[in-house]
Amino acid sequence: MRAAPINRALDFVREAVSEASTLWWSFFDWLALVEWRKLYVTWFLVFIFGISFQLTEPAVWFILISFGVKVLAGGKRRAELTAREAADKANVATLERRLMEAQMATLQAQVEPHFLFNTLALIGQLIETDPKEAARVHAHLIDYLRSSLPQMRTKGGGTLGKQVELSKAYLAIMQARMKERLQVRFEVPDFLGSAPFPPMMLQTLIENSIKHGLEPKVAGGTITIRAHVEVATLHVDVCDDGVGIDVHADEGVGLANIRERLALLYGKDAELVIEMPPGGGACASIRLPYRMTEFD
Repeated sequence: MRAAPINRALDFVREAVSEASTLWWSFFDWLALVEWRKLYVTWFLVFIFGISFQLTEPAVWFILISFGVKVLAGGKRRAELTAREAADKANVATLERRLMEAQMATLQAQVEPHFLFNTLALIGQLIETDPKEAARVHAHLIDYLRSSLPQMRTKGGGTLGKQVELSKAYLAIMQARMKERLQVRFEVPDFLGSAPFPPMMLQTLIENSIKHGLEPKVAGGTITIRAHVEVATLHVDVCDDGVGIDVHADEGVGLANIRERLALLYGKDAELVIEMPPGGGACASIRLPYRMTEFD
């Protein structure tokens, strides 16, 4: 029966020691980080308090001990705390980067099957109506996949030149489908080919332009792909002279995907702008920070 009170007393002592240790290290950390000016003010208030309540000696001891701790160990402790804070921030940054990579992989996975399914559906239609054309589209698709799949899977992103290449292969397939109803014009300077540019975004804009701008138009039309640099910002435009934009319609998965990927990659430094030119049609523009190469 006597063991219980002893155990409770030991538990109380352990808790008291633990709390005292916590308070001491909190005080120690405060001393290490506090500015001297604020410490002077604290000493002054402690001294006034000590005089007022006849505790001058404890107040003086507090000032002397805190001064000694600040001078002798404050610098080392401050360095330890700074290093710990930097390590914590690095760990958070690593987790945020891994989360962003996972989100990017998910978003990109939504884009990859889109073109493949559409093209396979086209081949299926042509097999019944024009087998030779189906064979040509099938060959175009094989060439496209051979060059595009490694880029879609790459972790290092892509370049504008590679995306233009893929877009040309994609448009060759679409021209096989739409024939004279689809005309294409590229206005992309060669020197911009090495500029970093996220994979599949350009193709998504082209797909959107064909689906919503040119296919609904009986006569079809022309898609123009342009690129230029303006005040350290790379502008990549996909414009068409189709039926224009329905301002009351939702953007759809493709454009929403682009906006989300741009936000993940560049934050507020990049944007997708949709405009209606005075002459009709629509123009979608991706604007992001310009770098000459992937390694700048």
